[in-house]
Amino acid sequence: MVDMLSQIKTLSGEKASNILIEKILVSYDAFDQLIKYLKEKQWSRIVMVADANTYIAAGRKLEQKIKDNGVSYSVTLLKPDNNGDVLADEYSIVQVLTETPQDADVVLVAGSGTIHDVVRFTCYKMNKPFISIPTAPSVDGFTSMGAPIVIRGFKITYQTKSPIAVFADLDVLQHAPRKMIAAGFGDMMAKFTSLTDWHFGHLAAGEPYSETAARITKEALDTCVANIDTISKADEAGIRVLFEALVKSGLAMLMFEQSHPASGGEHHLSHYWEMEFLKRHKPQVLHGAKVSVSTALLSDIYKTELLPVLSDRARLEKLYTTRDEKENLKRILQHRDKIVALYSNIPDAKVIRDMISKLGGPVYPRDLDIDRGLVAESLQNAHHLRNRFTGLKFLNEIVRMGEHKLAEI
Repeated sequence: MVDMLSQIKTLSGEKASNILIEKILVSYDAFDQLIKYLKEKQWSRIVMVADANTYIAAGRKLEQKIKDNGVSYSVTLLKPDNNGDVLADEYSIVQVLTETPQDADVVLVAGSGTIHDVVRFTCYKMNKPFISIPTAPSVDGFTSMGAPIVIRGFKITYQTKSPIAVFADLDVLQHAPRKMIAAGFGDMMAKFTSLTDWHFGHLAAGEPYSETAARITKEALDTCVANIDTISKADEAGIRVLFEALVKSGLAMLMFEQSHPASGGEHHLSHYWEMEFLKRHKPQVLHGAKVSVSTALLSDIYKTELLPVLSDRARLEKLYTTRDEKENLKRILQHRDKIVALYSNIPDAKVIRDMISKLGGPVYPRDLDIDRGLVAESLQNAHHLRNRFTGLKFLNEIVRMGEHKLAEI
């Protein structure tokens, strides 16, 4: 992991200054190494944030290590909502803000994606460093600076800060629930569509793009696909492969300073479903589980609806005569062959579903209690959640609206 961090910093070039992470360690003695790190930093006032589950998984063991070393500490256990879910929302943020002493040196976050998002946001606001202690290889956001936060029911991603270090205990990661390991694999599979949407947005709308960040993310994705059998065993080798891929994806986002490499139309669908579940007071679903399903769904949509449009030059030229977004359509026509190749290279939905099924993850909306009405609604509206020119946005705002206008002529 040390070599990987230094390698990515080297690849980042002038963007290396964005990567403030000093250490990433994955080992069976990670907590002992964490204590040494705290002593080296001369940090003696510690706050640990966890929830009831992650405290059992890692927090309790870590607390004992801190106590044995005579370090002053406090523990904040995030409170769940009425469904028993801990959310990255204003309630959790206020709890951490009010329970973190003014003189705290550092915050330790023992958990997976949600708890990290809460701490990432609050430490950014308090100008305090935080250390990541992952309890499951379930998301790629451990090393990123993006914090998706639900404010008054609406999910907004804030660019905040990354951890100063990551200490991942292999024993804790290997004993994570299988559904969380499947979620982490699903979050990596989402790169099939996110990377394509990102490159499309660059070619069609001039959105910022980084070949280096894209390459790092693609290599992490390819490694997961190549090692699916090893990952499915959830042994030391498999967990290392998956966790390193998730870390690389997070570092690519950190280097780029935005989530584009790892978040496209599939994440917009996932966020839409999450917000709708909040409105309906339904229990939440793991992020990686949602993007597993949305990635396969989007592959279907892109293959059956998007590619036929992109492949038909005459159809695109007709749209060009009716739409206001002439510049985007001009760029699409200019780069059409490359764009068609990009979307053609997304694996078929069946291939994606078969891989996710191998790890026991959900593959259809119904597996997550997402009804057909919500699926249809999200496919029409989820692209509004982010100002990004994805394939989903192109289908909704240019193709369907443009062809509706043509029908009226």
